[in-house]
Amino acid sequence: MNKLGSVPVGNSNPVRIMGIINTSPESFYKKSIAAGQQIAAVAKKMQEQGADFVDVGGMSTAPYLSTMVSENTESKRVTNAIKIIKKVTNLPISADTCRASVAKKALKEGAEILNDISGLKYDKAMLNVVSRFQPSLVLCAYSKKLVKGNNIAKTKALLRESLALAKKADISKKNIVLDPAIGFFRRSGKSPFFTKINSDWVARDLLVLQNLRLLKSAQPLLVSVSNKSFIGKLLKKEDPSDRLFGSLAVEVVAVLNGADIIRTHNVKETRQAVFLAQKFLHKFKKGL
Repeated sequence: MNKLGSVPVGNSNPVRIMGIINTSPESFYKKSIAAGQQIAAVAKKMQEQGADFVDVGGMSTAPYLSTMVSENTESKRVTNAIKIIKKVTNLPISADTCRASVAKKALKEGAEILNDISGLKYDKAMLNVVSRFQPSLVLCAYSKKLVKGNNIAKTKALLRESLALAKKADISKKNIVLDPAIGFFRRSGKSPFFTKINSDWVARDLLVLQNLRLLKSAQPLLVSVSNKSFIGKLLKKEDPSDRLFGSLAVEVVAVLNGADIIRTHNVKETRQAVFLAQKFLHKFKKGL
């Protein structure tokens, strides 16, 4: 059985919801930012609305923003949030970081999951941390080099590379979820946390969403599209706050195409959309 933290995922399990809590004022989606005791209120609300996990980030990694902060600042933000969340909910906590020092402190504080958008490739010290603490992993497709050619095949290859790294750290595949990195394949960017491609990035993301089942590699799949810029581009909505309906539509498509976990800013709305998508999917599989 595959698990993310203590929660069974994939196969016949329901699609799970991962709520996003950003502690970084630099985040692209300002409504997702929480600080101080506001974090407690947000976490409690997400649990009440049906979240299965919370994902805590201390530094924005939006490719088009210059948002680098020191590792010390990121660590303080993440560990402070984890301490607060643990006092008010029993939700498994995911630490959203690709820096080993931040991951180490987050896991010491009680995070059960590491969500590394570089798929363990950004920080060479990350494997040692992962090997020591043995967290569940969310591994995102990522490359430090320009990626050319078929976007589906290349994404699969990048995910296989990350699975191989996780194997070196003795992490069981039963505790690994894959993320196809919607929004992180770009022609250019201002942060080091994106994969450079020479094709249209919106077309790449749409292609991936259409072909999720080809990327699963027997691993559960997490999809994170909430309020992202490709939705804004398609709908001509510059303000991320205007992208809720687009986000829900794409999340439904992701579920119908095989996503096992949806990572979202909008837990209540996403939970309802995902519930209905699964109802249709269940009837379709039964031939009704």
